[in-house]
Amino acid sequence: MVQVAGLLDGKFAIVTGAASARGIGLATARLFAEHGATLALLDLDRGAVEAAAAGLGSGHLGLVCDVRDAEACRRTMGGLEARWGRIDVLVNNAGITQPLRLCEIRRADYDAVLDVNLRGTLHMSQAVVPGMRRRRAGAIVNISSVSAQRGGGVFGGPHYAAAKAGILGLTKAMARELAPDGIRVNAVCPGFIDTDITAGKLTPEMLGRILEGIPLGRAGRAREVAGCCLFLASELAAYVTGAELDANGGLLIH
Repeated sequence: MVQVAGLLDGKFAIVTGAASARGIGLATARLFAEHGATLALLDLDRGAVEAAAAGLGSGHLGLVCDVRDAEACRRTMGGLEARWGRIDVLVNNAGITQPLRLCEIRRADYDAVLDVNLRGTLHMSQAVVPGMRRRRAGAIVNISSVSAQRGGGVFGGPHYAAAKAGILGLTKAMARELAPDGIRVNAVCPGFIDTDITAGKLTPEMLGRILEGIPLGRAGRAREVAGCCLFLASELAAYVTGAELDANGGLLIH
């Protein structure tokens, strides 16, 4: 029987996009650390990501890595495997959004959103999978969005919905290909979550309209999304792969 406490004892995990103080990435890293994992937090701001890692306690790392750069991802993964001996869990959380309407999207906007969200997920997965294959074990959790499922969200434009939908397709294809190697791949689809992305950007009227559509009647918390990631990364989900787990308060009840 799997014990509830210490679900990731002795595991080595990577979380991308993990420097934001109120973000899903850092909340996930904190929860993983509480459950016994050793973490590498990846982001672009060296000072912020190192401080975030230090806040988790000793033994955790904060590293600069641009997920758009495939070679940088390979170097970072290689360095961590040399240091730790293995990587057990990867959470592909790094992402950006833009509140643009369809005809406002320029090529640079499209490239920026697709490169970080979708290409970054591919690059990091390509970098970590060879080691997981050698050990025939591993768990990858990709962060998608309710925007992918319902054709848009609160802030993200159509290109953001497309990128996050691409993550769902990539997740299922990876899960199918990698299952024989003992690697599980799943996605989490957050809904309206109270993070720095949403803080202070909604009028009371806008917020009221959003909450009216959420059966639980409130915004989600980053730690609640982190709980979904913990489940999928742990042995509690040993027979789960290719799944998309909703964390939206009932906003999208299928």
